[in-house]
Amino acid sequence: MAAHLVVSCCRLHGASPSKAAAASSSSPPSSNLKATNSRGDHTRIGRSGTKPSYLGVQKNPPSLALCPATNNCVSTSEEISDSNHYAPPWGKPITKEEAMKELIEAVTKTKPDNFTPRIVEKTDYYVRVEYESPIFGFVDDVEFWFPPGNKSIVQYRSASRSGFVDFNANKKRVKELRLALEKKGWASESNF
Repeated sequence: MAAHLVVSCCRLHGASPSKAAAASSSSPPSSNLKATNSRGDHTRIGRSGTKPSYLGVQKNPPSLALCPATNNCVSTSEEISDSNHYAPPWGKPITKEEAMKELIEAVTKTKPDNFTPRIVEKTDYYVRVEYESPIFGFVDDVEFWFPPGNKSIVQYRSASRSGFVDFNANKKRVKELRLALEKKGWASESNF
C-alpha cells in the first residue's frame, strides 16, 4: 500500500517513483510530507522541498519571478497573453500599510483546498506565504509585493514547489484570496 501511494503521488507530481521511494525511506524525521493510513495516523513518505532560491523581488526589472513552463504557477509578472500563467494585479485606494493589513487578514482567514497558510517572510512591501497541503504536505510558495509608487497595487505569484500540474490549486487559491479582498473593496487592475 505504501509503495502504491508513493508511486501514485510521484506520478501526480512528476517525480520518478524509484527516486521518490528511495527518498521516502531515507527521509529525515523532520520531513513535512505525510500520508494518512487507514487508522487516520500520519505517515511520512517524502519531502516538501526546499525554498526556491529565486523567490523574492527580482532586481532588473523589479518584479516577482516568472513562472516555469509547468502548469502549476500563476503570476502578475507574466505577459497578459499567457493565459496559463497570467493573472492581473489587485489594488484598493488606501495606504500601503492598510492594504498590507487587509492582505494579511485575507491570507490568514482563507484556506483554499484546506491548504494551511504560514507567513514565513514579511517586510513593509513584501510577504511570502507557504501553503502546505493537508494530506501529503506539499508546499506552495505565494508571494505578494507592493511595488514603489503612490498606488496600493499588489503583485503576486503562487507556485507549487514540485510537479508539473496542480489541478488549478494555485489559480483557485488566488481566486479565493481575490474574492475575500473584493469584499473589502479591492479590485483587479483591469477594474481600477
